[in-house]
Amino acid sequence: MATVPCLLKASFLTPKPLQQRKVLPCTKPTSPFLFPSSSVSRYTLQRLRFNGQTHIAASLKENFGLFRKTFGDFSSLNYWVVRDYYRLVDTVNALEPEIQKLSDEQLTAKTSEFKKRLGQGDTLSDIQAEAFAVVREAARRKLGMRHFDVQIIGGAVLHDGSIAEMKTGEGKTLVSTLAAYLNALTGDGVHVVTVNDYLAQRDAEWMGRVHRFLGLSVGLIQKGMTAEERRTNYQCDITYTNNSELGFDYLRDNLAGNSDQLVMRWPKPFHFAIVDEVDSVLIDEGRNPLLISGEASKDAARYPVAAKVAELLMRGLHYNVELKDNSVELTEDGIALAELALETNDLWDENDPWARFVMNALKAKEFYRRDVQYIVRNGKALIINELTGRVEEKRRWSEGIHQAVEAKEGLKIQADSVVVAQITYQSLFKLYPKLSGMTGTAKTEEREFLKMFQMPVIEVPTNLPNIRKDLPIQAFATARGKWEYVSQEVEHMFRQGRPLLVGTTSVENSEYLSDLLKERNIPHNVLNARPKYAAREAETIAQAGRKYAITISTNMAGRGTDIILGGNPKMLAREIIEDSLLPFLTRESPNVEVDDMELSRKVLSKIKVGPSSMALLAKAALMAKYAGKSEGKSWTYQEAKSIISDSVEMSQSMPLEELQKLIDEQSEMYPLGPSIAITYLSVLKDCEAHGTKEGSEVKRLGGLHVIGTSLHESRRIDNQLRGRAGRQGDPGSTRFMVSLQDEMFQKFNFDTEWAVNLISKITNDEDIPIEGNAIVKQLLALQINAEKYFFNIRKSLVEFDEVLEVQRKHVYDLRQLILTGDNESCSQHIFRYMQAVVDEIVFGNADPMKHPRYWNLGKLLKEFIAIAGKLLDDSFAAITEEDLFQSLKQLHESNSVDIDDFHLPNLPNPPDGFRGIRRKNSSLKRWLAICSDDSTKNGRYRPTTNLLRKYLGDILIASYVNIVEESGYDDAYIKEIERAVLVKTLDCFWRDHLVNMNRLSSACNAKVNCRISPALLVFPYGVPRAIFVMKADIHQGSPSKDVYSRFGIVKVVMPWFQ
Repeated sequence: MATVPCLLKASFLTPKPLQQRKVLPCTKPTSPFLFPSSSVSRYTLQRLRFNGQTHIAASLKENFGLFRKTFGDFSSLNYWVVRDYYRLVDTVNALEPEIQKLSDEQLTAKTSEFKKRLGQGDTLSDIQAEAFAVVREAARRKLGMRHFDVQIIGGAVLHDGSIAEMKTGEGKTLVSTLAAYLNALTGDGVHVVTVNDYLAQRDAEWMGRVHRFLGLSVGLIQKGMTAEERRTNYQCDITYTNNSELGFDYLRDNLAGNSDQLVMRWPKPFHFAIVDEVDSVLIDEGRNPLLISGEASKDAARYPVAAKVAELLMRGLHYNVELKDNSVELTEDGIALAELALETNDLWDENDPWARFVMNALKAKEFYRRDVQYIVRNGKALIINELTGRVEEKRRWSEGIHQAVEAKEGLKIQADSVVVAQITYQSLFKLYPKLSGMTGTAKTEEREFLKMFQMPVIEVPTNLPNIRKDLPIQAFATARGKWEYVSQEVEHMFRQGRPLLVGTTSVENSEYLSDLLKERNIPHNVLNARPKYAAREAETIAQAGRKYAITISTNMAGRGTDIILGGNPKMLAREIIEDSLLPFLTRESPNVEVDDMELSRKVLSKIKVGPSSMALLAKAALMAKYAGKSEGKSWTYQEAKSIISDSVEMSQSMPLEELQKLIDEQSEMYPLGPSIAITYLSVLKDCEAHGTKEGSEVKRLGGLHVIGTSLHESRRIDNQLRGRAGRQGDPGSTRFMVSLQDEMFQKFNFDTEWAVNLISKITNDEDIPIEGNAIVKQLLALQINAEKYFFNIRKSLVEFDEVLEVQRKHVYDLRQLILTGDNESCSQHIFRYMQAVVDEIVFGNADPMKHPRYWNLGKLLKEFIAIAGKLLDDSFAAITEEDLFQSLKQLHESNSVDIDDFHLPNLPNPPDGFRGIRRKNSSLKRWLAICSDDSTKNGRYRPTTNLLRKYLGDILIASYVNIVEESGYDDAYIKEIERAVLVKTLDCFWRDHLVNMNRLSSACNAKVNCRISPALLVFPYGVPRAIFVMKADIHQGSPSKDVYSRFGIVKVVMPWFQ
């Protein structure tokens, strides 16, 4: 808590003699695998011998490195691109004095002026400079923040549809306002996409002040919102959301039963998006598609049995595992033992399938570890996102994996699921005509961004030079040695008073290190996915830059967090307000377990709250106490926090004079909100003064120190952790300590024997680290190999999804057309489906190149009668194969036909269902479509084939129309039934198709690393022919008959009216 006094003479601050910190440097050998066999003493003597030359060599190396960096910057394409953007910066700066003279009303009116100019033919480029100048001035007035020149460049990069790489602390959030405002002027909507709900809400409230001040509407999409709330927010000019909510809204809209359930801006839901942490969303998250599942088979009882069998099987004897791709393979002994335990003769027996359950149970046993991949809370297994470290409560693993994990933990088994809708993030964001992104780490993946999204990465210069020191990586032979050295490094920094952030890769590791520090009596905070820690995430991050602050965190502190030296004054002020007022606003306590923080609080210096702030706090507390009594209210804990949040928001959006005026006007009604707002502003000033002073002390000590306890599977994630230190020109340092027993080395079967041999040649103590250029290059080479592996996974996933993407677009466009079209268009879809069914029957039994005597007319009649069912009257049911042949023969010999009243000679006329101009017109269009259909083979009997299609189609459609009219139902009701049945049938087909495609995808996983694309290798043989038909239809612009007929729409619709 921010108000607890400092106890600088506490026993745990008494310096203790530190163990001597030995580090053995590793110089680059002539060969990476050949090292001198000299003893430690000789190695040390060699170092001492050249010690006199060390400083000279280091100086020369530093100067040469600086020259090489300068020349490299000057010669790079990025340098010239950025230089070109400075012309825009000069224009914006020239407009600034003029814009500053405008009143608030005149500045707001600029938005209407820009929209008018766009309507008169101006382009966004014509108004870009002036719009940027307006946003810069609005931010200065409403946020007290003025865009730096480099931030103007970042905004231009986003507007141009590129990725702006900006270092941590350079103000990416503020940069987004420039491009968002400019592109929102078109009225088509802008989406600002973040990685979680917290950041979306923060940015919508914070940056939204600028947009609202300029007359634009700002929306926010959050978990738990109703469809109506989502629809309202998507209609706003600028909408803040996170990537998963956006994707699931798109999928849910394409599962909607009617147009009233749609929430996005249809028919064009996507216009322009700014993706924050774009590399995380499009690359890291790109390995996992978004899935919406429905319940499938009820096989819950099999999972616990399979879990018991998995306990009997021994790794290496009964099964083998591949850590890299999470695959399991049973040996012959394993199969025999499993079959014996399950009392079955064949694990893969279709009538009694056990193989899938046993394999999933083994995967749950080997690859899904508690407190690493998931945590157990309230009787549920909740997934931990490995990239963000956060719990994803509504996400479940597919293909039975989640049920297998539940069985392993002895939890209640939920029903199996089947995929009903899916899309990858790559395919989702390709739907935007214009896409941009921002991050601190994207340059290493520029080729992938260019290949998949045609988005170049532009490195935006920092406003101040980066002076952070990235210390060499230290490698340990054992995990024990690594954690011991991490503990020593933490203690060493703590004695100095430097704030420290330790990054771990799992909940398990963060708590293991926490226990080690408790043994050393070192106060610290932990931040991971457990509720007791996650509940105070904001407070932990706010304190992380303060003197003596030690923070152990998973990747929750890796992205979107800004650690300010001396503490975050806004968060600290809010914390003081909540600590002082919540006890008076509510009697409830948080419904989550909160960890004891007393030890970590003792070392943080007290924030001195001035007399005026103390008086305002006392007044607000008294008002909070009596406000509820006077209004007869009892606020819940969350409602009380919302009152404080709204008050803080009020303090940022209203001038002090207006707040005081509100208090005066409501003096007899307990003006709680304005009083808290004024109190917050006063406390904020005290926190800013304290933060400035303490921040200066921390800078003198060297700034924030970051320790990474393991290399991640991507250099970008490591760089994200490094980026927490050294923000905005602050001092800072980073150090990575890795063990050759770390999961990454084990997972990818990397050869680490060379490093173990190196350590053994230098010293007998395996717990002593080695560092130097050679070890760094070797480790980075291993990391690059891991990146290539995951790139191949993403590439394979994209190749599979590209095949689905064509079909998905076709099916979803058709679905939206059905939902949003008028009643007549819905009927036309029904008629086209019926004609498509007839066409498939005819094409399957008649050859236009052969005489009708060689057609399979008996089968044709049988299939048609089976489709039409009871719709046909007795006269048609009496038609024989010979009757049909004679009629076709006579038709072929005739010279002309009356298409308005057409029927086959000597056969029954179709029912009179085409009464009225509209229906006759529809029938004529259908005939023209039949005649122009190029899917019919050219042959002597093609006209006869087309006339047979027309005749049977007329009978089927007219019979259906008559049955509907005779049913007596209201026309509007009938159209709703037709619409619902069409959508339901389309969904069923698409669901079955996804199931088949996912099975095919799983079968191709083994070929991911082949030179031949698995999509090209397997798809032509495994995919239903609809895949090829759909591709062709995209070019033709019309739905395919093959797709229509596969829906079996006739069989589904007609029973409603029979």
